[in-house]
Amino acid sequence: MKKYLLLILTLLPLQLEAKQPNVLLIIADDLNSDIGAFGSDFVKTPQINKLAANGVVFESAYAQASSCAPSRSSFLTGLYPHQNGVTMNAPHFRDFVPSAVSLPQLFRNNGYYTARVGKVFHYNVPPHIGTDGHDDPKAWDEVRNPKGIDARLNDKVNAVSANKVGATLTWLSVDNSAGEHTDSMLTTDALEILGKAHQTDKPFFLSVGYFRPHAPYIAPKEYFDLYPLDTIKPYMMPPDDRNDIPKAAWADRKGQLDLTELQRKEIIQGYYASISFMDAQVGRLLDGLKAYGLDQNTIVIFLSDHGYHLGAHDLWQKGDLFEGALLTPLIVAEPGRKGNGSNSQSLIELIDIYPTIAKLAGLETAAYVQGKNFSLLLDQPNNVHRDSAYSTMPSRSWHYYPELKHRQITGHTVRTERYRYTEWGYKGNYGAELYDYQEDPQEITNLLHSGAYKTVLIIMQRLLEKRRKEAETPVIEWVSQ
Repeated sequence: MKKYLLLILTLLPLQLEAKQPNVLLIIADDLNSDIGAFGSDFVKTPQINKLAANGVVFESAYAQASSCAPSRSSFLTGLYPHQNGVTMNAPHFRDFVPSAVSLPQLFRNNGYYTARVGKVFHYNVPPHIGTDGHDDPKAWDEVRNPKGIDARLNDKVNAVSANKVGATLTWLSVDNSAGEHTDSMLTTDALEILGKAHQTDKPFFLSVGYFRPHAPYIAPKEYFDLYPLDTIKPYMMPPDDRNDIPKAAWADRKGQLDLTELQRKEIIQGYYASISFMDAQVGRLLDGLKAYGLDQNTIVIFLSDHGYHLGAHDLWQKGDLFEGALLTPLIVAEPGRKGNGSNSQSLIELIDIYPTIAKLAGLETAAYVQGKNFSLLLDQPNNVHRDSAYSTMPSRSWHYYPELKHRQITGHTVRTERYRYTEWGYKGNYGAELYDYQEDPQEITNLLHSGAYKTVLIIMQRLLEKRRKEAETPVIEWVSQ
């Protein structure tokens, strides 16, 4: 009897260690890197900072497109935009690659309980709040679509133009309980799901998609009060900044080229208020994870779908191929990793998230998945994962080229540790750009015609051609299955 008892006690720790980890994927909407974990001493994000202290902060993570649907479809399918067909916000990846296995679907297929709360796949914000949006029904066992007071205040927002509320700069401070806002409601829903999950032995994949800080920047007044207008110093573009930038690179929107200094301050205040409000909800979520005793067996991934401009090159929002629109916050926290509490400067593509999360959970991915697993960086954050990061985006500035009759000019860009090279149109026939971030972190000088950078230009041109061809290689053998 003692022999059998000893055997049971010996095997028990192995059984506990073998339990598959849970996954909590937290996605912010339109969040740039102006947060504490990425070096900001102005924007208040104490909860995200706590997560960063328990995980690895990836300071050089880049989206494969600076628009919601193309970026999300890319990192949730493990395919580049031109491979899954989603290069703009309207299409759905299943229209082009119907047999693709999305990231949450992979976990569902492998016995996980999968749940979504809020915006994970693409939503038109704010019209789709409270609906399924452009969801992937194959991915989930359970979905929640709360709709708060913020989604019913679109006619009261401050706006710089008459464009659609979510597509232009809009903001509103609200005197009401934070619990009435969509992001607070979806956190409550997510906590209910965690409450059920901790009562079972089945592992879960829970994705919580926050709507803030996507425009309209609607948040409780207490979060606006964190950023008095007299403390905000807007970035002002140098007068000649655009002189050497191709018109195809601009992503101008109605009313945004003539903003007053006060408008700039109010916009930034609203954006940062929305970040801090979203941060508070992340804190509630992580506190709940710990309260239910799930924190020690749950991998937490926090990211945004892309970056966001607040005046660089006189650009606001997103939809271009400059650094500010592509650089994306990314934190991965897996309990027990040697690198926890560290920062990694290694280049990451968001498309790498798919195979990395799968690897951490011990799941096999299909051969067509294009990302590269970076899980080794969780123990060795100083290692090099990639030598370049590739992104693509159709130009929003077709109106500068009347001869095109509304046809899109597609841009392609590649970022290395030091340089970025971008081409618009075929081999740059609508312009190209070369920036040296060691000497020029704000991308003021386009070095395309600089003799001193001739060799660098040739190297970057060849690299971009190589990466573009890889990212556009069709993956057709499984599409029609």
